[in-house]
Amino acid sequence: MRLRDELLEAIAREQALITRLEREREQALARVRSLQVELDVPVGDPDQTASRSPGTYPSLTAAEKIALFRSLFRGRGEVFPKLWVNPRSGRKGYAPACANEWVRGVCEKPRVKCGECPNQAFIPVSDQVVLDHLQGRHVIGVYPLLEDDTCWFLAADFDEESWADDVAAFVETSRTVGFPAAVERSRSGNGAHVWFFFAAPVAAATARRMGCYLITETMRRRHQLAMTSYDRLFPNQDTLPRGGFGNLIALPLQHEARERGNTVFVDDRLVPHADQWAYLAGLPRMEPLTVEAIAREASARGQVIGLRIAPTGEEEDEVPWEAPPSRRPRPSRIDEPLPSEVRAVLAQRVFVEKARLPSALLNQIKRLAAFQNPEFYQRQKMRLSTALTPRVVACAEDHPQHVALPRGCVGDLKELLAGHGVRLRLDDQRVLGECSRYASRGT
Repeated sequence: MRLRDELLEAIAREQALITRLEREREQALARVRSLQVELDVPVGDPDQTASRSPGTYPSLTAAEKIALFRSLFRGRGEVFPKLWVNPRSGRKGYAPACANEWVRGVCEKPRVKCGECPNQAFIPVSDQVVLDHLQGRHVIGVYPLLEDDTCWFLAADFDEESWADDVAAFVETSRTVGFPAAVERSRSGNGAHVWFFFAAPVAAATARRMGCYLITETMRRRHQLAMTSYDRLFPNQDTLPRGGFGNLIALPLQHEARERGNTVFVDDRLVPHADQWAYLAGLPRMEPLTVEAIAREASARGQVIGLRIAPTGEEEDEVPWEAPPSRRPRPSRIDEPLPSEVRAVLAQRVFVEKARLPSALLNQIKRLAAFQNPEFYQRQKMRLSTALTPRVVACAEDHPQHVALPRGCVGDLKELLAGHGVRLRLDDQRVLGECSRYASRGT
């Protein structure tokens, strides 16, 4: 008879095999659903399929719509977040849907977190759950980060005051490099999500590197895009935090929000597509090999984030031999016309005049006062939550006519401008103060 340890090891191997087979089965089912949807699409030139107008697609049945929805907006299947609203205070938020929620003697929220509760009875995602969301009986989201640290999609969230311009610039960047992006107006109506869908699961770290690269490239054409955009990608982590589910994102096409013109997919003018389901059915999905190639190339060129590399940063881990001695990526060439001179005022900070400066140069100037946050990477490697830890620490300030940098950036500013053949004219207006004499008469 085999020893107990051998039996336990054999059981663990078989359980791991069952888990892997179940995951592969789910992936195969998702591909089948996608193919079934495509089967109903008129056969034609594959290059024209993605750009075909909504009216050329046949109407989908309710079951086909649910299958399409689940194949696109796919995350953790055994648990999903559900919106709750306190009718007295108006407070709202999301919590994992659980059959034991608020059951006396069983549920101990908020003292015990859902991820650490011994009485978990999470409700899995089902066709009925999705149907209730689409028909307005509840509002749900999705946890995009799977247990094996992969994901089926990447989404970027834009909710600043200038979100419409930010989204337009981001989508333009995506199209320039050939990425299919879908824009959804957010639930509040004051922002948008830009979605990228994958044909099969992709490592979250790889998908996020692709997203960070797109943000970095967008900042070259639109310097106003905030550095906090790096923290608004979903999934929000490379690895699943211990005892948690990762960040959630609200799902689109919720009935009540759709009635207000929100959570719907829009065109370049932010006008909703006439047939939402036909639009979704025609969306292409990126192959994992394509995503991996993009992320690998961006890492090799130092363009994932393009900032001073933190000691525990991922770009250093990828290609440490390519890091410059200063640990700061080399600024890229700017093809737009540049002035021969840039004016700046040295006071409590360095105020650089924006006049006649292209967005690409302003972006490089702002990046002189930004660096990757080592604490973010340390927490991520320990599988701790990074929800309140910014990925990038940015110290530049954007004023109507100036960009303000810390005074310690003067040397870097001169070096950057000299590299582009531009002279810095610095007006020193620091207040030195007045000398006062005092005498002590203490005994």
